[in-house]
Amino acid sequence: MKLQLGKTLKRLRREKDITQEELAEILGVSFQSVSRWELGVCYPDMALLPAIASFFNITVDALLGIDDVTARQKVEQYLSRFQEALAKGDVDACIAIARQGISEFPNDYALLNKLMYALFLSGDADGNLPGWEEAIQKNDAEITALGERIMKYCPDQDIRLEATARLAFHHCEMGRKARGREIYESLPSWEFSRQNQIWWALEGEDRLENCRERIRAGYALICGGIYNLGYGKLLPDAALATAFQKSFALECWMYDGRGAPYRFPQMRCQYAGVLARLGKPDEAFAQLKLAVDEAKEFDGRPDTWTAASLLLGEWRETRAGFETTDSRPCREIMRDKWLQHPDFDPIRGMAEFKEIEAALSA
Repeated sequence: MKLQLGKTLKRLRREKDITQEELAEILGVSFQSVSRWELGVCYPDMALLPAIASFFNITVDALLGIDDVTARQKVEQYLSRFQEALAKGDVDACIAIARQGISEFPNDYALLNKLMYALFLSGDADGNLPGWEEAIQKNDAEITALGERIMKYCPDQDIRLEATARLAFHHCEMGRKARGREIYESLPSWEFSRQNQIWWALEGEDRLENCRERIRAGYALICGGIYNLGYGKLLPDAALATAFQKSFALECWMYDGRGAPYRFPQMRCQYAGVLARLGKPDEAFAQLKLAVDEAKEFDGRPDTWTAASLLLGEWRETRAGFETTDSRPCREIMRDKWLQHPDFDPIRGMAEFKEIEAALSA
């Protein structure tokens, strides 16, 4: 879809009965710039679009000559392609898709946010991305500029807050922790979030769904907190092992006596590593065997599935909903990455460890 900004701008200017020179003076640009815009030689700077649209009392999309319904459908197609590529760990494709979408819809903040996300992920050391170290420095300025633009101009609160949190994270990753913390502290507290407060305005089934939404969010926070305890080794090993035990017991309770469907086994491998450090090889191998089964199930998960429990309610998940910077199957990641962690050195030479590796290669 080609932008129709030039034709639209020329028509609006004539309807308002002003010259290119007069419009240029109002906008603080040269009349040659206005002429080039109307001829379609180039487009105005993105920061100027809201001012131009405001002057003519129209939306930016209308200024660009975009039909709202058609545009939304096209944007959704870009977002869907982006998500499919991300589920496969193809971050380069994500960047290309986002840039292609932005070339067509330069003021769409959902696409701008996705580009920021993909550029941020391109420097992820945790995946198997080639050139991730170079990408960290290469994309620093663009990530920062996109984040600041979204924070300042995006009217969608959810997109704006997501980009704000990511920009803070990026500053921390780049060693600018003071700036990152400053941005983090500008975010609203969870206590006063929409999900946590809206219950009082709801009725019937909406109240039930809100309760379950809060339970799901709280459970995710607990799991993330326990994972970070292990990742940062913030407790003694014996206490960490107990924390992991509690996490898996809570999972069983939340899912009505069953485990989470198609769970990603990274935390279980983390737990096994703690047990290996504690000199408990039998318990470590028991967890690794469970992790092997989980990895196989995860790799074989369907494109879509539904799950339900009393507290969590019913929900639908998709294979494309999993976001990763690693294109390898889970079994390969477990064998070639997680099991190579020094935590497993005390048990690496044991026959059971070789059996685990063989099971992952089968």
